[in-house]
Order: sequence, then structure tokens, then C-alpha cells
Amino acid sequence: MRIRPRSIRARDTLVAAVLALLVFGATAGGLDLAVRQSVKADLLREVQTEARLASGGVRDGTLATPIPDDSGGRIPVQVVGKGGHVLDATPGAAGRTPVSTVWPSRTLRVRDLIVCRGRWPDRECLVVEAIRATTAPDSVVVYASKELPSFLVNGLLEALLAGSVLALAALASWITWHVVGRTLGPVEAIRAQLAEISASDLSRRVPEPPGEDEIAQLARTANATLDRLEHAVGRQRQFASDASHELRTPIAGLRANLEDASMHPEDNDLRAVVESALHDTDRLESIVTDLLLLARIGTGGTAAQETIDLAALAEAEIGRRAFALKIRTDLAGGVRVRGVRMQLVRLLGNLLDNAERYADEVVFVEVSAVDGQALMAVTDDGAGIPGRDRERVFERFTRLDSARSRGAGGTGLGLAIAREIAHAHDGSLRVEDQPDGVPGARFVLRLPTHTAS
Repeated sequence: MRIRPRSIRARDTLVAAVLALLVFGATAGGLDLAVRQSVKADLLREVQTEARLASGGVRDGTLATPIPDDSGGRIPVQVVGKGGHVLDATPGAAGRTPVSTVWPSRTLRVRDLIVCRGRWPDRECLVVEAIRATTAPDSVVVYASKELPSFLVNGLLEALLAGSVLALAALASWITWHVVGRTLGPVEAIRAQLAEISASDLSRRVPEPPGEDEIAQLARTANATLDRLEHAVGRQRQFASDASHELRTPIAGLRANLEDASMHPEDNDLRAVVESALHDTDRLESIVTDLLLLARIGTGGTAAQETIDLAALAEAEIGRRAFALKIRTDLAGGVRVRGVRMQLVRLLGNLLDNAERYADEVVFVEVSAVDGQALMAVTDDGAGIPGRDRERVFERFTRLDSARSRGAGGTGLGLAIAREIAHAHDGSLRVEDQPDGVPGARFVLRLPTHTAS
């Protein structure tokens, strides 16, 4: 049956356990093989020494009977003749059957082998060296043997290694479980917070863990996305509010005129009614267009942005317009910003419309670089704006005194649109004092400069 973990934590723990078993299992297998080879090599060197001493004594005729036991009984030595009879042996091996029935040939006089006897748990294994003393047909064979340690015979070494592998795999799984849990804790907090955020309350934010790792960056990205979402929803709500508030009056007036003309056609001038309706329709269209622009500003990302020379943009916009007033300019070249060209054109156009509407004789346009920022100012020589109203003029549908009344034209959204465009470009738009106390309104746009790479 295939196991399907229900969480990243369980999956990673399972993967860690499997990898630990594979790695530690391979290590344990290699260690088991190395221990066995090392022990067998050591024992074989010992039995080879005793067997060759005895074999040399047989050939020289100097081997004593019984064979001297220089190993203290640890390495039994037997001299076996044809028919499997023990002819000579160390005291501990006398009277026993030969340790092996393997009989080396005349061409292969030395044989090393492992001989095991009995059954588990009483099983024993011996490292045996068998040497044919001579090449004569009736040559005797010398056997020297030493018992393998019990832990290599009864499976104790393998059991210890297997237990160690399981313990290490369990430790690795436990560490992975806790480390992954601690790592994914902030992710779970982010998930839980996101699950509670709804369209009716976009002010909440996910917790941001300290540091610069991927989870901290994820939290900051999620909060930035929520900021943009809240901003976009706010624009939609503002659009709905503005539309329902500002469109009600012209629609009601248009409906009243049309109903009156329909009910009393003999008392109305049809041409005047149609012209009035067209005027109201134009105004409705202008308001809706400006409201839609306000809702879209700042929502297009950076794809539509380009490097723009403010002086060239201002010169082109001024050149395409027909002014009834005198226009003065001071445009410094090389002042570049990063932005959406059509939006910046709209911003400048709104400022020029406002200045032309309220200027007495002259409109002055200036482009320069000041303190590392791009500056564009549009100044008129009209009545100016009192200090207490310099922020109010940027509010939607705001009207000041009679000098700046609805009768002067416009939808009441031009300056609001201009400021929104400035903010969408990480800049500012404010009303500032005229140099040397000269009367008039001075609108100053400041944007970050951009150096083309």
C-alpha cells in the first residue's frame, strides 16, 4: 500500500527516515564487512604462524610429540595422516577428530578456510590453515585453527548494527519533525491569517518573522500583495461612492428636463432641450471618464513604464495646445523619470487646464532637477489659493469660493487625478508659495529621477 503523507511535515519526516535508513544501513553493512575482514585477517595471521612452524618441524623431523603449545591453548595444532588419523597434536587438540577434512593437493599445498560446526546458538566457527607438509603422496597435513569471536557467529554484531541504524533513523526523523515543524510554524501562521482575511476587512496583515530567509520574504510579499489589494478595493469603493454621489445631480436634472419636455412639449423649445441634454450628457461622460481613470491609476504595474524626459514631455504638451494666455517656460533638459507617459501627460494637462482657467495673464511652466529629484512646476498669476485650502483642492469634487466655482468648468476631479498620478509614481504634488511673495497658485510636482542603465 502506498503511503501518502497529509502534510509537508509528515512527508519530509518520512523522506528523512527513508534516507537515514538507506545511508546508515549502507554504512552499517560496510562496517560489518570491515570488522569481519579485519578480525579474520588477524586470526589468520596467527594460525598461519603456528601452522608453518609445525609444517617446518615435520619436514625437518624436529617436531616434538606432543607439539609444544606456545599459544596457551588458543591455537590448537594437529598433524593428520592418510585416513584422517591424528598423528600428533598440541595437548589441547589431542584425542579430537581433525578440525577439517579438506586435504590440500600437491599443487596447492596451503589452504585457508572457515569451518563451522553445530547449530545456533551453540554454533562455532574456526579460522583454519591447512598445510601439506611435502609433495609426497603419503604426506601428512598440518592443521592450525582458532575460534572466531562469538559476536561474528551468533549474529550479535548484525543485531547491534541494525539497532544502531534504527536508533539513528529514529533520531533523524525526530530532528526532521521538530526542525520542519519549527520552520513551517510561521507558514502555518501566515496561512491561518490569510484564511481569516475577507473582502470586508483587508486591513489585517500576516505576521512577518525576522530575518531574510524565504519565509520572511514570503510574509513580506503577502503583506505587499494585501496592501495592493486593499488599495485596489478602496479605489473601487471610492469609485462607487463618487459615482453615486456626483452623478445623481446631473442625471436627476437631465431626467427632469426630459420629463418636462415630454409632458409639456408645447411649452418647451425642443432645440434648447436637446442642447441642454447634450450638455448634461457631456458632463456625465467627463465625470465617468475621470472616475474610471482614478480607479485605474497605479494598478497597471511596471510593465507600461518607460524612461521619460520631463522637459521633452512638457514641451510636446505645451506645443500641441492653443493658449489664450501668455505661456512662459524654463525647461532644463536631461531630467528623466520612470513612469507611464500617458498618465504624466494627463497630469501636466490637468495642471495647465487649472492654471489657464484661473490665471490673469501668464502661465509659467518649469522643469528642473533639485536635490536629486525631478521638479515640474506650473504657476499662474491669478488670485492664488489660501493656505487653509491648499490640501482641499486635491479632494474629489471640492469647490472653493466663487472665484473657483463650478461655473468655471471642469468636473472637479482634475487636481485629484493629478495627485493620484504623482503618488502612483512615488512622487508628490503640492501647492507651494510663489517666490518673493508674488500672487498666484504654484503647483509643484516632485518625482524620483531615473538614470538609464
